[in-house]
Amino acid sequence: MSTPPPPGIYVPVPTFFQSKKSATYNAIASPVDIDTQVAHSIYLAKAGTKGLVILGSTGEAIHLTNKERFNVLSGVRRAFDHEGFKDYPIIAGTATQNIEETVDQLKNAKEAGAQWGLCLVPGYFAGANSQEGIIQWFTAVADQSPIPVMIYHYPGVSNNVKVVPSTYVTLAKHPNIVGCKLSHGDISVHAQIASNPSIDHSKFHTFTGLGQQLLPAISIGVVGAIDGCAGFFPETVVKLYELSIKNQPADEEIKKRRSLQYKLSSMEEIIVKFGTVGIKEAISRLRGLGDPDGTRLPLFRGIPGGEREWSKWKGVVDSMEAEENGA
Repeated sequence: MSTPPPPGIYVPVPTFFQSKKSATYNAIASPVDIDTQVAHSIYLAKAGTKGLVILGSTGEAIHLTNKERFNVLSGVRRAFDHEGFKDYPIIAGTATQNIEETVDQLKNAKEAGAQWGLCLVPGYFAGANSQEGIIQWFTAVADQSPIPVMIYHYPGVSNNVKVVPSTYVTLAKHPNIVGCKLSHGDISVHAQIASNPSIDHSKFHTFTGLGQQLLPAISIGVVGAIDGCAGFFPETVVKLYELSIKNQPADEEIKKRRSLQYKLSSMEEIIVKFGTVGIKEAISRLRGLGDPDGTRLPLFRGIPGGEREWSKWKGVVDSMEAEENGA
């Protein structure tokens, strides 16, 4: 059974290229600077970070050839082994759109010494992407990958493609999909994944890609961050992580607060989707006050779809109502 990367702070490292001072400098595509890559990687390992993401978005993966990718990964792996960091985690990024090439990069990453792959959600046809298409894409990749893979959702570089929480629930069941990196600021979506009772969080770890929300993210079940600032202030970011997990309340209290946040975040989606109309609909149906049709133009009647749409919310509404009645 595949295992996820351990909790903690990971660094999405940049790829270093030779400077103008180098005899082999090329203004269009200068060669990679393995020596600097290694020096930076060792510095980060000694500073207490848990692992590295190499060749992610920060690492300009799309700017490198497959040979360069291998040289960077294998160079860092050899340096870690030589410096006494034999089992130090390396997560290799992929950013290609097609399944075959993604799998090839994952195979090369394993050969180079990486233990996990971080696969960017394909977003070229984001407007036409269906959740089922995303599920099948990742399933095909994970079925063929020789190393465990993680879902990398970074809308900013993926044409604003959307991945809904239920898609993570489905993909988390795959034995070779072991986690995700969420590089967006929607903390509610983080909660709907990291605190979701339908996911086995011992086998699927949720990481935030934003250190600026590390403390609140930890409180809802996120296990760590893959954070760019840790590339130059590693000890400070690690310190924040350690303080965030220190003196946590009793297990039952943690479970309860995460359960409540998950339910609330899920319920709030009706407001995200329908705004004031959704609020009025819920108040009318649940508390018998007002009429969801009672709006002023340009708002028009209740939620689109009426009873059929409302029925889709039954599960989360019932769970919130149970909490309300037992509060």
